[in-house]
Amino acid sequence: MEMNLAFVFPGQGSQYVGMGKTFLETVSDAAHVLSVAEEMTGLPLKKLCAEGPLEELTRVENLQPCLTAVEIICCMAAGDAGLKATAVAGHSLGEYPALWAAGVISLEDTFRLVHARGRLMKEAGDKNPGSMAAVVGLGRKELEELIVPLTKKGVLVLANHNSPDQIVVTGETDLVGDLCKKARAEGARAIPLKVSGAYHSPLMAEASGRFSEILDKISFFRPEIPIYSNVTARPESDPEKIKDLMKKQICSPVRWYEIVINMDRDGISNFIELGPKKVLGNLIRKCLPGRSVLVFQGEDTENLEACIRGIKGK
Repeated sequence: MEMNLAFVFPGQGSQYVGMGKTFLETVSDAAHVLSVAEEMTGLPLKKLCAEGPLEELTRVENLQPCLTAVEIICCMAAGDAGLKATAVAGHSLGEYPALWAAGVISLEDTFRLVHARGRLMKEAGDKNPGSMAAVVGLGRKELEELIVPLTKKGVLVLANHNSPDQIVVTGETDLVGDLCKKARAEGARAIPLKVSGAYHSPLMAEASGRFSEILDKISFFRPEIPIYSNVTARPESDPEKIKDLMKKQICSPVRWYEIVINMDRDGISNFIELGPKKVLGNLIRKCLPGRSVLVFQGEDTENLEACIRGIKGK
């Protein structure tokens, strides 16, 4: 049966204490994944995922490997249930479990990378403080017109184009605050995000440079299935190009809206979000209004079974 199914992996912001509990306890390879993750990072990831506390779980240097472990185990559960991906994509951090799912990087290297990424992003955030906010209700062009005058004062850029009318801005905290005021004056909602830095902005340049040196030591392989890049929004197949794009990803905007549009254009008609909550699923529905696509959440057995029934019945 042709599934035309994309596995999609969320990024930071979808976490909660107890995430992935069902699969952490039932997937046969879950213990191996957590063992490798803890060996590569030196962190008590199983305890953090299961018990928190939330403040510790949410620390970027802890959160990135924790989320990655849960999402990889969810992916394993999907495979055990008979689901097979036609393509994969991940949002920001979620691009790393997507790379693993596509066979581009090994399990060990996946955790080496996300551990280093989280640590370097934390250090960059401490050194160059910044913030992020989601703006809902303005198109990209309208938001860019509000941003341009503020960029004369410092760093402020678009970070994530998540859906037609949800765009995340990132940069210096005062400028993000000024942009939020301008957006609200235009009738939009502007929601500050609970993050510890201005991710996907030039304020992460030092982290990006240091991370590039680590990436150079990692082996990347040709993907077994198409993986859509955050940076180009297109499927990429050359291992060295993918590695180069991952060097850019920390500072570059996440082009999620374009990724979803391109997946739909390329024949993907079913999506399953492998990780906690429904952040990406909700965005996909907003990106493809009126399209006959099915969107599922894959954090427990019941949802995986619903995905199988939905695809068979379509």
